[in-house]
Amino acid sequence: MTPTHVSVLLEGRSFLEGPRWYAGRLWVSDLYLGEVLAVDPASGSAEVVAEVPGQPSGLGWLPDGRMLVVSMLDRHLLRQEPTGDLALHADLAGFCGGHLNDLVVDEHGRAYAGNFGFDLMAGETPRPTVLVRVDPDGTTSVAAKDLMFPNGSVILPAAGGGRTLVVAETFENRLTAFDIAGDGALVGQRIWADLSSGALRAPGLPADDRPTAPDGICADAEGAIWVADAFHNRVLRVREGGEVREEVPTGVETAYACALGGADGHTLFICTARSFLDDERRATRESRVLTCRVDIPAA
Repeated sequence: MTPTHVSVLLEGRSFLEGPRWYAGRLWVSDLYLGEVLAVDPASGSAEVVAEVPGQPSGLGWLPDGRMLVVSMLDRHLLRQEPTGDLALHADLAGFCGGHLNDLVVDEHGRAYAGNFGFDLMAGETPRPTVLVRVDPDGTTSVAAKDLMFPNGSVILPAAGGGRTLVVAETFENRLTAFDIAGDGALVGQRIWADLSSGALRAPGLPADDRPTAPDGICADAEGAIWVADAFHNRVLRVREGGEVREEVPTGVETAYACALGGADGHTLFICTARSFLDDERRATRESRVLTCRVDIPAA
C-alpha cells in the first residue's frame, strides 16, 4: 500500500533536517538559518529552542533529557543545559573529513555520529569516513570505519534483548547494520538493505533506474525502516533484505529526512527542499515538513 494524502505541517524555512519526535512535539534543525525548532503537531507553530551558528543537524537526547545537537561546520557535538545554554559535549573535528552530520543516541546516552567524509559543497570526489561514538561523558572513539557518507541512523531491537544500529550509507546506496555490544562497540557489520535499485515507483510516475540515495531514516514498530530517497523525491518503507513495501512521493521537492511520531505514532514527518546546496538554499524559504498517516506506528 502507498499512502497518497500528504499535508503541509511547516513551511517557509531554509533547509530542514534531522527531524525527531520527542516530548509531544516534532524537533527539527533548520541548517542555514542556524535554528533548532520544536513544532506543535496540531497548529504547526514553531518555537526556536536553540540557535547554532555552526549549522545544526542531527538531534538526540541524553537519559536526563538534555538535548544533543550537531554543529556541522565546526564539527562539534553540543549539549543543551537546563538553562538553555549550549555547551561543548565533544569536539569531533579530528575524526571528520567533511561536515559533521546526523546522529543517533542510545538508551545509555551514547551518541553515534556520521560525517560527510569530503567537501560535498565543493564537489570533491567522495571518499570513505568513520562513524564516531561519543560516550555520555564526552569521550570519543571510532565506532566504524570505511563508510561512504554515513547519514541517518536508527537503533532497532534485536533477538535476545540486544540492539542493532542501522546507518544509511548515502553514497553506497545501502543501509548497513551493526550489533551494539554491551560496552557500546559496534560489531558484526553487514548490509541490512541493498538499495542500488531504484525499486518501487508509485503509479503514474516515470521509470527511473537511478539507485536509491538513502538520507535520513526512521524505524517503525515492525522493524521496517522509512528511508528518505534524495534521488527520487520520495520516502520508502524498507524491510531487512531490501524489500520495498511502500512509497510516499513528495512531488517536485526532494525528501532529505523523515521521522515517525504524533500522539499515536502513526504520523510520518518528511523534511523536503528543492535542493541541498548551501549557495542555493541559504537565501530561500521553500523548505517544508510534509506529513502523512501510515499504518504501522513508530518503534
